[in-house]
Amino acid sequence: MRFTVAALGALGVLGGMATAINPIELKGRHFIDSVTKKEFFIKGVDYQPGGAANVEKGGDPLTDSDKCARDIFVFQKLGINTIRVYSVDPTQDHNECMTMLAAAGIYLVLDVNTPLANQHLNNAEPWTTYTPMYLEHVFGVMEVFSGYDNTLAFLAGNEVIFDPTSAKTSPNYVKAVVRDMKGYITNHIHRQIPVGYSNADDLRFRTALAAYLECGDTGYIDFWGVNSYQWCGQNTFEGSGYDKLVADYKDYSLPIFFTEYGCNEVRPRIWQEVGALYSEKMTGVFSGGLVYEFTEEANDYGLVNITKDENVLLLKEFDSLGDAFGKTPSDPTIPSGASNPERPVNCPDASKLTGITANFTLPTTQGAQYIDGGVDKKKFAKGKFVSSPTLTTTHKISDSDGKEITDKTIKEVATYSQSSIPAGGIGINIGGGIGTGGPKSSSSGSGNSNSGAHNGAGSVKSTTFGWSLGLIAIGFAAFL
Repeated sequence: MRFTVAALGALGVLGGMATAINPIELKGRHFIDSVTKKEFFIKGVDYQPGGAANVEKGGDPLTDSDKCARDIFVFQKLGINTIRVYSVDPTQDHNECMTMLAAAGIYLVLDVNTPLANQHLNNAEPWTTYTPMYLEHVFGVMEVFSGYDNTLAFLAGNEVIFDPTSAKTSPNYVKAVVRDMKGYITNHIHRQIPVGYSNADDLRFRTALAAYLECGDTGYIDFWGVNSYQWCGQNTFEGSGYDKLVADYKDYSLPIFFTEYGCNEVRPRIWQEVGALYSEKMTGVFSGGLVYEFTEEANDYGLVNITKDENVLLLKEFDSLGDAFGKTPSDPTIPSGASNPERPVNCPDASKLTGITANFTLPTTQGAQYIDGGVDKKKFAKGKFVSSPTLTTTHKISDSDGKEITDKTIKEVATYSQSSIPAGGIGINIGGGIGTGGPKSSSSGSGNSNSGAHNGAGSVKSTTFGWSLGLIAIGFAAFL
């Protein structure tokens, strides 16, 4: 049974043409709409109001329908199609907020970890936190959000490898978590939702780690996320180093996008990089990106302020970003002759992956009982769209001049459908497994774990929760 809910009535009133919120899938090094087969470019923002501190108080940004209506209206005003959320509680109800996002034509990239105990891995000693309880949380997030067609992708980790210690201890645990997530999809998720990793853009290990997670027949990622803050203020494609970034990944076989970008060292931010990102200088390699970040927090990256009364004030940089997005093509084009490499099944010799310990022996999974039998479906109820979502908020929204916006209604620009989801998973091996390794990496140095070509088999950042190399202090990169 398949039925269409909401969206259509309002579209009739608006007189607009509906576009479906179809699931996004992979084709070579790009994302595509699973129905129209058009390339999909991510244009979005990172969204976690209150940061890690709010999560520690039980906060989840996708559970309060009034706040969701407030922020989704603002998302539409900005002109985005995707948000990234770093942390959710899979035992709560996300149905209405996810339906509102779908109606607004907005997809979700979702991290499967939180800063809470048993919901992330310690990147210095990952074997101490890679446990059945941890994987139950990961699989619970996947179980719940697999019910929504606008769940675009899952992130298995965020900046887990960010210093010499984590580069030594964590790579094979990241690969192990990817392996476990893919095993769960094979057995329990009805569609192949892409699984990827969000990386600190550190020259010491960015290309080596990308190659390590790309290769092999087990535990390989489906896409690569880059957290980059290198284009600051008035700059150029070459002066910012974006040309070198594109060159470094020109032969990468998987989709790549910015999971964070938006340098704030020069204020106000003028967003020149947006034009470059959606131009043919980059679209052959990059599939768009997510601006860091929506709400103003202590680190001063926000596009909006949320007051103590939970009202929203748009900031001037919101306006300039909206202008920049508005100048990008609605359908970015891929340059003719762009390469489309095949994903390498054989991994390179570990000695060539400098800067990291490229251990191809992955720890035995600690989630076998869930990969085999699934998580508790009552505790982690699969999400589903609702028929009459909230479309307006009681909270005040003011523009950057302080003038209150009176019409705060979300425009339903997309149709969204609720399927009767079949039991079981996709039933094909997409890189899952259980592993045969020991409790931790058997290697002690970078590039010395194995020799010869390997078929990679295999989570994540320390409990000190801080962003890229400590440069961005928000308390959220310490977990997967």
